[in-house]
Formats: sequence, structure tokens, C-alpha cells
Amino acid sequence: MITPTIPANEKERLKALRSYDILHSGKEEAYDQLTELAAHITNMPVSLISLVDKDEVWFKSAHGLNITSSSRDLSFCSHAVGQKNHMLVLEDIKNHPEFSDHPYANDSNKPIQFYAGVCLLDDEGHALGTLCVIDNKPNTISDRQIEALQVLAKQVVKLIELNKRNKELHEIQDELKEKNEDLRQFAGRVSHDMKMPLANMIVTADLLKAKYAGEMNEEATKYLNYLKDSSFSLSDYITGMLAHYESDRIAENSYEDFDLDHLLEEIVELLNIDHQCEINFPEIDFELNCNRAALGQIFLNLIGNSLKYNDKDTIIIKIACERTEGMYHFSVSDNGMGIPDDKVDDIFDLFTTVGNLDRRGRKGNGIGLSTVKKLVEKLGGTIDVSSELGVGTTFHFSIKGN
Repeated sequence: MITPTIPANEKERLKALRSYDILHSGKEEAYDQLTELAAHITNMPVSLISLVDKDEVWFKSAHGLNITSSSRDLSFCSHAVGQKNHMLVLEDIKNHPEFSDHPYANDSNKPIQFYAGVCLLDDEGHALGTLCVIDNKPNTISDRQIEALQVLAKQVVKLIELNKRNKELHEIQDELKEKNEDLRQFAGRVSHDMKMPLANMIVTADLLKAKYAGEMNEEATKYLNYLKDSSFSLSDYITGMLAHYESDRIAENSYEDFDLDHLLEEIVELLNIDHQCEINFPEIDFELNCNRAALGQIFLNLIGNSLKYNDKDTIIIKIACERTEGMYHFSVSDNGMGIPDDKVDDIFDLFTTVGNLDRRGRKGNGIGLSTVKKLVEKLGGTIDVSSELGVGTTFHFSIKGN
């Protein structure tokens, strides 16, 4: 019995094989289907997908034979990966001058008398192993059948490479999740550590104005107001960023039954409205079953925007709701400033602002609507906007429900 030929690129070949992290992996139906097809096409009782390691040949799939591995010195597949034409066909092993004394050919139970294997070649030309067919009696294989095996071998390699890419993607996803969690915790820490000093700056500005009201000139008062407004803007920015990074976690909340009017009443109370305002709830008080926390965050942003970006003496906001099978459809309309036509398509992009100053003369940070869109899409819905400058804006959005 001759010794298997070691490929000239053996070191690189083994490195490539191990990079796929497939050795000793679990059974997979996709591979078993290919060995079954190979046996059917060639009319052979046994078909194997082998991976030739340094000392062992391990079988990812075995059709018609109960085997998981073999010594590399004995495996016919190890001979195949050493062939320059990347294939090996042995039609009558018992009478072959180089393999007649092979232990597998002389097995008293089920001797291997026929072998045909084609190499599994990756993109770099490394022979990872073989797709082979085996018979317990001498046999032949046609050129068409060899070509079919080569096509199937390419499919095996594609599966191996696809599994590698999927594992790499999962690793990247896990890494991104970890980094996002670090970023979320950082945002929370920044929010906590910065908002207190900002609140102190706002209170201090008010105290200075009250204490030195008769002594400060108009310019000093203007600077204090500027300091106070800037502190409010930065505080809003920090709050918005924290909400944006928390949105993924909010969207993971489970569904629950709740009353829509009750949710809206809670949001209106949170907004602490201090000017003339009329908010019209839906005509029907719907009982909903969906992600309450996420829907509340969406309404909080949209209604809050309707209040902030409104220049009318009386703010009018109308909220509507419809239910279709599996979906809830909502709209929030106002009589506010409206959105310029050239900005409508961009308002859901993070950090994109319309440019309007709000009711208190502050500029937005472009985070709220991006967070809204992110939440809506996480809930399986869509959102769009229609607006007329100086007349008002309507946001339409849908989410999945039960």
C-alpha cells in the first residue's frame, strides 16, 4: 500500500481548512442532502464529504456508511487531495497494483472495492477535502457523473464558505452589541454627570437675574439669558441622545393590553403644557395590544414637536387611530409652523433639523424624529409626513399589534 502524497502547499492548506472552523462541527441537513444527491447521481451506496486534517480525515456528512473519521494514512481521500488533477478514481481496488493490500479493500465485512473522489477547492485553490462515492464491489463512473460530482463539490465549498461568513457576521454582531451597550452606558453616565451641572447653571442664571435685577444692564441680562438657553439646549440634546440609544431596549419590551386614551393622558401630563392648547384624542377609545413603552415614546416625541414648533396663539393637535388586521395606524396633526418642501425627505435622518426655532427661540437637535423612525421600524411599521409651511404638519405611522 502506497503512502498518501502530501500536497506541496500543505501548510497553507491546513491553515485554510482550520480557518473555516468546520472540523468536528455538528450534523447539518444541507450537507447530508448533497451526499444523498451524489450517491443518487452515481448510483453508489456510499457518499462522503471529507475534510483532510493533518493526521485525521473527518467526515462532515456520511451517506450509507456509519463513520465519522479515519486515519489520514488509510483514507483514500488523503490520496485524492495529493493529486495534481484534484481527483482520484479507483475502479477495482482489490486488483489495483498500488492498493491491493489496503486494509479497507480486504475488510471481511464490507470491503471498499471502488472509490471516486473530487477535491473541495476553496477560492485560493486549497484542497480542503473531497466529495467522494464508494462501492463495495468494483464499479465504473462516467465522465458526466464525474462532472456532476465536481459541480456538487463546488456547492459543498460554497456551504463551507457561507457558514464561515455567517459565523464572522455573528461575531461582528456580538461585538457591535457589546459596543452599543458600552455606548448606552456611557450615554447614561454622561446624561447623569452633565445634567446636574446644567441644571445648576440654569438655576444660577435665574438667581443672578433676581438678585442683581436693578444693577445689571441690558447686555448682562442678555448674556445670562443666552447662558440659560444654551444650558437648556444642551440638556435637551443629552436627553435626546440617551433616548436614541435606549430605543433598541424599549423596542424589545413585550406586548401588553392597555387603553390608548389613558396612555395619551399620561403623555400630556408629562409634557406639562403651559400655553393655550387643544389636544383632540381619537373619537374611539381603543383597547390596544402592542409595545406600550415604545408607542408612548413615539407619541411623546411627536406631540412634543407639535407643541414646540408652533407659532399660533392656540395650539391645536389632533390624534387619530385606526385598526386593521395585525396593524395599528396612527396620525398626529397640528397647526404649527410646517416643514419646508426641501426638508421633508430628510427630517428622519439623525442630527438633521428643519432650521426653525421652536416656540422659545431654541433650535432643535435632530434626534427626536430619528428616534421615532427607529422605534416605528423596530415595531414592524412605517412612518411618513405631510406638511404645509405655515399651516401645519401631519405624521402618519403604523406599528404591529395583536
